[in-house]
Order: sequence, then structure tokens, then C-alpha cells
Amino acid sequence: MTDHVNVATLDSTLVDRLPAYSKTLFDAKASKQLTFSSIAASLGRGEVAVAALFYGQAQASPADIEKLSSLLDIPHAALASSMSVGFPDRGRAGPMPPVEPLIYRLYEIVQNYGYAFKAVMNEKFGDGIMSAIAFSSKVEKEVDGDGVAWVNITLRGKWLPFTRF
Repeated sequence: MTDHVNVATLDSTLVDRLPAYSKTLFDAKASKQLTFSSIAASLGRGEVAVAALFYGQAQASPADIEKLSSLLDIPHAALASSMSVGFPDRGRAGPMPPVEPLIYRLYEIVQNYGYAFKAVMNEKFGDGIMSAIAFSSKVEKEVDGDGVAWVNITLRGKWLPFTRF
């Protein structure tokens, strides 16, 4: 008996809001039953960064395109002509406020604790912001002693102090 693998696919309601290559990437990913983790290992990147490539929220390097083409059996020319043109249009994939429950809960965390995070960061670092550009993230699964699964999300952003102009 083989283990079942959970593979994220593209929500059809988002297709019109994403770059055309997103559907191509997700279809190939689903066809090959690949997780973002396995693709990330092949690309030498983090799984959140790879998912961002699929959603058009991050820019692919020529090496990313080459590796995705090979791994997903998508003609290199097709990916290169679409993924290496222009810049990512971040933040437009879904409605605001979010309606997808999991994404809404992340939004809710910021609504409920955003000012608390800001106050603590300002006390520790001074006046400034955490970068979402010089940034990395990871998602980990933790199972406690009672067998309950917990999500650990790490957000790591460079601190950008406010500068007067």
C-alpha cells in the first residue's frame, strides 16, 4: 500500500487573477503528484518561495525556470516566455478581506495582534518595519504529546529602520 500524498492544486476561482503560467505549473504539479516541498528540494529553494513562484507572487530566476521545465516536463520556451517577462504583481490573488477560511485566519491574526507585534518590534528594534522583500518563511508541523497537530509559521524579515529624508 502506498502512502497518500496531499498535493495542493489551483483553486479554479483564482485562475483569472493569476498569470497564465500558474495554471500550467499547477496542472503539471498535480499530474506528477509533486508537493511544494519536493519541488523546493529540486530547485534548492524554500517551499513557501516555490509556492509564491506558482502564484506569480515571486520572480523566477533563469535557473528556476530551467529546473521547473525539466521537473514538470513543460517546454522550456513556454515557461521562459511567460515567467521571465515583467514583474510579479503581488497581493492581487484574492479578495480583501480574504474569504478562504485558512487565509482569513492568517488575516485575522494580523487584525487581532498586528499592533501588539508592531509594539514589541518597535521596542526591540526602534522605529521601522519588517521587510517582506528581504524575507524568508517556513511552515512546520508539530505534533504534541497528545497527538494534536500544530502549525508553526516562521516569518523572517530584515529590519528596515526608518530614515529621515
